[in-house]
Amino acid sequence: MSEHILLRHRDIPDLNQLEVYRKHGGFEAFRKAVRSMKPGEVTDVVKASGLRGRGGAGFPTGMKWSFLPKDNPKPRYLCVNADESEPGTYKDRVIIERDPHRLIEAIVVSCHAIRSQTAYVYIRGEFHEGARTLEAALAEARAKGYVGKNILGTGIDVEIHVHRGAGSYECGEETALIESLEGKRGQPRIRPPFPAVVGLYGCPTIVNNVETLVCVPLILERGGEWFANYGTEKNGGPKLYSISGHVKRPGSYEAPMGKVTLRELIFGPGYAQGIREGHMLKAVVPGGSSTPVLTADEIDVRMDFDGVAKAGSMLGSAGAIVMDDSTCMVWMAKNLTAFYKHESCGKCSPCREGTGWMLRLLTRIEDGEAGEKDLDLLWKVTDSIAGKTVCPFGDAAVAPPQSTLKKFRDEFLYHVREKQCWRKVASTFAIATARAGSGVSA
Repeated sequence: MSEHILLRHRDIPDLNQLEVYRKHGGFEAFRKAVRSMKPGEVTDVVKASGLRGRGGAGFPTGMKWSFLPKDNPKPRYLCVNADESEPGTYKDRVIIERDPHRLIEAIVVSCHAIRSQTAYVYIRGEFHEGARTLEAALAEARAKGYVGKNILGTGIDVEIHVHRGAGSYECGEETALIESLEGKRGQPRIRPPFPAVVGLYGCPTIVNNVETLVCVPLILERGGEWFANYGTEKNGGPKLYSISGHVKRPGSYEAPMGKVTLRELIFGPGYAQGIREGHMLKAVVPGGSSTPVLTADEIDVRMDFDGVAKAGSMLGSAGAIVMDDSTCMVWMAKNLTAFYKHESCGKCSPCREGTGWMLRLLTRIEDGEAGEKDLDLLWKVTDSIAGKTVCPFGDAAVAPPQSTLKKFRDEFLYHVREKQCWRKVASTFAIATARAGSGVSA
């Protein structure tokens, strides 16, 4: 395994306390940024580092910051996307709960870089522990002069507010997040204009993911060149991977981006340590539930944005959901489609109506009530949603049914032709075999 950088709390106890954080180099990056660098220079270093957004899109962070208009007299805002709603993803929660002062420093440094005096942390409503931990850390930092007016006597003002969301998946999309912050329904905005020009309260706004921001102090500490080379080409820096599902040791793991394969993350001794006893790997969703599934033969893939894209999927939020041979892929697609139907904000007709169509078709297939023509209809419905909505929610919603139908069509055909799930047959056979072996009559 590689060095713990973003997960260094595993090596340093009580890192959520300010004095411990300071003892181990906390706020040195801020001092460096203020004493020797102008705001534009910080942006240039971040741009040179090649830092790509860790929320899923992978857009270059420094470039995003540079889109802020230079002649706009309105205040600027930084919105921290901590609405970690993607099933299979829990990397940001780990940072917030275990190393909150790193996030606070990252916010202050980033605010200095983009000339903002106000930041909002939009945290998922269900993250009760994370919200309490972050509020406590903010109170401690504010009392010691690290947040608020005239931070550490530098003349820089940065106030940070924690806003708890109401549990909407859609609010992970940056414009829906902004709408929610303004007290409106969490629905995406038509773009352009983009948030960098017209964002929160009509002002220039940058929205960054938690993991993205905590890389900023690291870039100032170790240099943009180090960050760019700590990983693969165009995919630099440390990366957090969430591994869940049918593995022996689920959890969050860290590695230089792209220097580890999906196979290593699943089977490696320093990572998830393989599939649970008595089963074999069947499929993996590599980047959270909204990314196309990979089969067991497709996991020798470099875990960075470009590597996973070449395999026909997406790195996304790097939340890998591992499924063994006990999983019915029709059930899996139906289960995730039910989630997306529930979470649709309802703004776009293809998504609002299409997710319901997908769920009804998948339910019929799962229950053995569908014909083969329903498989073609399901594909047509997914094709009528993908790329036809205001935000990427439509593309996310079709990923489970579309990718499973493409790669596990035989399971769909079994449900159609046999009018039942293969798991029911397997379960009946297993019970009969067990009884025969024990001498118990049926």
